[in-house]
Amino acid sequence: MSDDGRRRANIELKARYSDLSRAIRVCRKIGALDQGVEAQTDTYFSTGLQRMKLRESSFGNHWMIWYSRPDLPGAKKSSYRKLPIPDPTAKRRILSQAMGVKVVGEKTRNLFLLGPVRIHLDEVEGLGSFIEFEAVVGPDLTEDEGHAKIRDLRLEFGIAEEDLIQGSYSDLMLLRTPV
Repeated sequence: MSDDGRRRANIELKARYSDLSRAIRVCRKIGALDQGVEAQTDTYFSTGLQRMKLRESSFGNHWMIWYSRPDLPGAKKSSYRKLPIPDPTAKRRILSQAMGVKVVGEKTRNLFLLGPVRIHLDEVEGLGSFIEFEAVVGPDLTEDEGHAKIRDLRLEFGIAEEDLIQGSYSDLMLLRTPV
């Protein structure tokens, strides 16, 4: 993902996936490169129809991520902007006071790279296990090619229609949060 704030896009798919050990084996079989396991805390801010989160990472890279995508199951285009944040504590405090926090989520993510596709194997606190594919659209990958790569990976990992997630982790967390 970009760190210059310019608008970018990817084709993504998110699904429940109960056997992350199997997913690791599939990643290795298809030649995806293991980038390690990272702990992430995402603070989602109240922004109306748009989505914005502050991502704090155990790797020391912290990001403000704004994104927009339709809430549909299956592969979909997501537009995003991403900026590095050197002091996430101060940024979180200011944005929390200015905008309000929608929800905070914690997860561990095992990241694999397969060419222009990022494979996320996520264990989300309070929600369970998930797999996510992000095919980064750009000079080396068209939207159609991204959809094809995601479709192939969905078949390779055996993801069923009923396991597809239409929204974000924040949407799932809010469904579990008493009002």
